[in-house]
Amino acid sequence: MFPLGFAPSPSGGGSGWGRSEASPALPRRGREFLWVLAAVCFLIGAPAVAATPDSLQQDAAIQSLNRAYSAVVGVEVQAVDGSRSAETLGQQRSGSGVVIGADGLVLTIGYLMLEADTIQVVTQDRRTLPARAVAYDQATGFGLVKTLLPLRGIAPAPLGSVADVRPGDAVLAATGGEDGDIDMARVVDKRPFTGYWEYAIDVALFTSPPIDNHSGAAVFNQRGELLGIGSLFVGDATGNGRRLPGNMFVPVDLLKPILSEMQQTGSTRASRRPWLGLTSSEAQGRVEVVRVSKDSPAEQVGMKAGDVVLAVEGQRVATLEEFYKTLWARGTPDADLTLTVLQGPDVKNIRVKPVDRTTTIKKPPGI
Repeated sequence: MFPLGFAPSPSGGGSGWGRSEASPALPRRGREFLWVLAAVCFLIGAPAVAATPDSLQQDAAIQSLNRAYSAVVGVEVQAVDGSRSAETLGQQRSGSGVVIGADGLVLTIGYLMLEADTIQVVTQDRRTLPARAVAYDQATGFGLVKTLLPLRGIAPAPLGSVADVRPGDAVLAATGGEDGDIDMARVVDKRPFTGYWEYAIDVALFTSPPIDNHSGAAVFNQRGELLGIGSLFVGDATGNGRRLPGNMFVPVDLLKPILSEMQQTGSTRASRRPWLGLTSSEAQGRVEVVRVSKDSPAEQVGMKAGDVVLAVEGQRVATLEEFYKTLWARGTPDADLTLTVLQGPDVKNIRVKPVDRTTTIKKPPGI
């Protein structure tokens, strides 16, 4: 379901999605000071503002960034007992989210709240509020939660766009919760992203240097507009094979067309697509299986780590993107299909019945 190299640990240790061990959280006043200081540094490096050294404009920009940071919250999740996602994500998860609605609607990364039993939102002033899951979109990876009590005093963060963002642009990344922090980063690239866990998006935002506890983190432009939600630590933010550690953010541009549908249905039409339960990698024109999820359609037909997927329904696939998009192009999520697979020295045509991934997500009792 998720890339082994990026799987988080419940305690937050190691690389990937989990929270890294950090210094103790600063008091609220100290964090506000650092935020303003970082905002000033950001403005110095932001051409659009630096070109007009008007103090009123700078004050307005700093106020916008402060409002944006106030909308960043911590998200604490306890997963349902026996959930499939707990195998890779852990039973207890922590990350961040951003308030985007006056009614307490919080945008986060979906894997944090996947199969959640209980959810808590932690504000910048250390209020802890119970919340409920609203929606999870498998196609983009976005998740929505809503607090059960009013989020007084927090203005929703406005949604921006990565359309005008260019490599080299300065951005501010922020995390919430008790270990909340802010960091200045630079945009490294915008490009399509394909994940090992049957996931692909047409555009992702890559920044560097990497930030701690990036799961659900916010990245803002100089106007305090939300550009994206943190998903991954990556070792090659440039995508050209040169090692440059950074983060991948899912752009809010992908949220805007589906936000209403997510709120109304709890998911999206794009989420209802074939799922095999494979974690795969690509190298030298081959799609190799790295892991097979327990009780998944792929496991049920005998697929295993080391298998090489050669074709889907007779159509050759040489990359993860080709593999997934050929798989998803089929109209019915659970229609049988044939995979041509290299198992050891043998090439086999394996008939498999995928499932709709949304039907495998475990919910708390009574829901």
